Amino acid sequence: MQIYKRGHVQTSVDVGLRSERGPILLALMVSTGLVAIDATIIATAVPSVVTDLGGFAQFPWLFSVFLLAQAVTVPIYGKLADLFGRKPIILFGIGLFLVASVLCGLAWSMPALIVFRALQGLGAGAIQPISLTIAGDIYSLAERGKVQGYLASVWGISAIAGPTLGGVFAQYLTWRWIFFINIPLCLLAAFMLGRNLTETVERKKHQLDYLGAALLSVGAALLILGMLEGGEAWPWISLPGIGIPAAGVVLLAWFIAVERRAAEPVLPLWIFRHRFLVIGCLIAVGVGAVLIGLTSYVPTYVQAVLHTSPLTAGFTLAMMTIGWPITASLSSRVYLRLGFRVTALIGSAATLCGTVLLTVSSSVASVALSCFIIGAGLGFVASPTLIAAQSTVGWSDRGVVTGANMFSRSMGSAVGVALFGAMANATLRRDGAALAVASQRVFLAVAILALLMGVAVAFLPTLKSV
Repeated sequence: MQIYKRGHVQTSVDVGLRSERGPILLALMVSTGLVAIDATIIATAVPSVVTDLGGFAQFPWLFSVFLLAQAVTVPIYGKLADLFGRKPIILFGIGLFLVASVLCGLAWSMPALIVFRALQGLGAGAIQPISLTIAGDIYSLAERGKVQGYLASVWGISAIAGPTLGGVFAQYLTWRWIFFINIPLCLLAAFMLGRNLTETVERKKHQLDYLGAALLSVGAALLILGMLEGGEAWPWISLPGIGIPAAGVVLLAWFIAVERRAAEPVLPLWIFRHRFLVIGCLIAVGVGAVLIGLTSYVPTYVQAVLHTSPLTAGFTLAMMTIGWPITASLSSRVYLRLGFRVTALIGSAATLCGTVLLTVSSSVASVALSCFIIGAGLGFVASPTLIAAQSTVGWSDRGVVTGANMFSRSMGSAVGVALFGAMANATLRRDGAALAVASQRVFLAVAILALLMGVAVAFLPTLKSV
């Protein structure tokens, strides 16, 4: 059983699943799997869901509302984990995810399913960042790269298993099982964490920043919603197209003013004065934008332009999530020898090479190779910069820092959706040639963003250890 206190970690030599901390690592992988599988499993079951519940025009909200609810709550959960400990927050998230999954499986209409998916997102907002925070707590700097590889591998497995399970359930059982499958996984993760993770947290009275939490949640939700739906649900030049994101900006400005006076701010403003953390968040924005560009447009390009099956398109994209855990697990050897900045620069160069190759790819093999190179590059960027950010602060701020990094990645995805969607819609026509041109322009924009991400990496402070 792993016991840790603020500022102290009881470590062992072995990092694998059979080590002393192996049960906790396995529990974190199962917890991460809940979010990873749920992000992909519903895609292949959408036709069955629409046939049963109707609401074809509303089904995109099944994806948007989940991501929205998850993104806006991440910083809040990170702060609560710093105040009250990681264990109660992640168990709350798993419990909420479990209840929401049952409700999704019992949904009687598309609006009801959308509401319950939002509830799932609220649970997921606690699971993913707190899993990464716990990993930062119980593993040393030298061990965290390998652990990040274990956690990243879950996304690689889920990229293949999720759509496959969704298709099997929809075809042979019922689409409702894509949500009921979460029940045993939630119970397993909660049991393993409850049994194996023990933490000592200093108990004291806290002044919770309720107003700041509300302003951050609503303001970020409106801003992300405006970017996700602008040009789709409503024109950019329209009352909702301008008013919704503008309202989000106003609320976030109010949030900053509130945080200046809050006794225990939900997102401390000192983070924005810390050079490494600020640049790390900018890098996370780039990672999120590159990811959304690939996941949104590679499958469409492979299917519609290269004329392959949906299964082939899925496996092509999965090459990215295969490359990521490989380099993430190797990253500790590199950053301990060369430093975080050089490691991330290597990753940025690989990501840029992969995105440039993608712009000229005209076969499934070359697209798959591009995705693998990009994934490998991001593994050398995302994992080391997150690990370094966690290592620059103590236990009491690690949740906030992890949450800020994950929130920045979500914001990058939202910006990417708006940017790439606008580019594609401006180019797209009904014939295949126009689709090919639109895809290539999106891939070029992804390459430019990868270059900008590399520029941000170049400004990281040179640190070999923190």
